[in-house]
Amino acid sequence: MGILTDKKIVIIGGTTGIGLAAASAFIAGDARLVVVGRNKESVREAGQLLGENAVAVSGDAIDPATAVQAIEKCCELYGGFDGLYHVAGGSGRKMGDGPLHELTQEGWNKTMELNLTSLMLSNQAAVKKFIALNKGGTILNMSSVLGFSPSPAFFSTHAYAAAKAAVTGFSKSIAAYYAKHNIRVNVIAPALVETPMAQRAVNDDKILSFVKTKQPLDGGRIGQPEDLNGLAVYFMSDQSKFTTGQVVAVDGGWSISEGQL
Repeated sequence: MGILTDKKIVIIGGTTGIGLAAASAFIAGDARLVVVGRNKESVREAGQLLGENAVAVSGDAIDPATAVQAIEKCCELYGGFDGLYHVAGGSGRKMGDGPLHELTQEGWNKTMELNLTSLMLSNQAAVKKFIALNKGGTILNMSSVLGFSPSPAFFSTHAYAAAKAAVTGFSKSIAAYYAKHNIRVNVIAPALVETPMAQRAVNDDKILSFVKTKQPLDGGRIGQPEDLNGLAVYFMSDQSKFTTGQVVAVDGGWSISEGQL
């Protein structure tokens, strides 16, 4: 018996980075998964890696049908649905996000769509299914320390920060509203983690030097996707059955450290 035995979970953004690491941890905990990714090659590779207790499907998180279809597939394959982990999101830097005086309206809209609208859609699909099944469940959302602990020298994407702050407000609001349905909603807020999105920082010596003191835990380093696994497993398991509306930073000390420029 694992900590997630008989849990049927959908991960939106579960075929790379943080989502894929969590998927592996959930499988190790004896869960059954449907993982969704945008890139067909990563979907294929995730399906092979995760094995027979997971199904990987292609889908864009900003498509209103994606989460609905993934949750339906979870119910069809495993006979139920217990939890949603929304990881999908990303930098809007290439789309026009940046400091406010340089921010384009398209950059704002695209960044919000990618990081906030997609999350609203998956959460809505999950809540509707929990209510239809007349059961409780758990939702775990992905924010960022930049939503409450800005770092202007190297991480000045103001639409992204706004979107991630909004994830917190949205999650707390729905956590309060649906608590009576025994639906709990919590948030993980990581700092810099080595993912495909973080390659700009990972390959910049100045940023790496800054991160060494900004994230001083464990020798001062960039986070790894696996650093979030323990908390994700907790929130998706019955161990968190009396916990909702919480935001936990997994940030190596970012939010309490000055960093040295």
